[in-house]
Amino acid sequence: MLNKNAIKEIEQKEMKKEIPEFNVGDTVKVFSEIREGDKKRMQGFEGIVIKRQGGTGSRATFVVRRLVQGVGVERTFPLHSPKVGQVKVMKKGRVRRAKLYYLRKRIGSAATRIEEAK
Repeated sequence: MLNKNAIKEIEQKEMKKEIPEFNVGDTVKVFSEIREGDKKRMQGFEGIVIKRQGGTGSRATFVVRRLVQGVGVERTFPLHSPKVGQVKVMKKGRVRRAKLYYLRKRIGSAATRIEEAK
């Protein structure tokens, strides 16, 4: 059985070194690795970060929401996953909540309207 120190060491090795600074309310583009047979490619998913959890540890995740043909789509990404290649911050947002679950109830362009940070 592994002790707690050994688990922490393994988690530290797997953590990414460079992660861009982004918060809830920011519009980000996440590039994740997709495997199809023997081929690998990077696919982008752009949307608003509605939730971050797990702090800065190896188990940290974030949820990105976007609208596709009027239907809301949410994806959860592990922050330190090797499948997540790059996270680009497209726009900084200014919000007053830690979790933006209220965006789920909005319809159309109202679901993407967030005040920009100055």
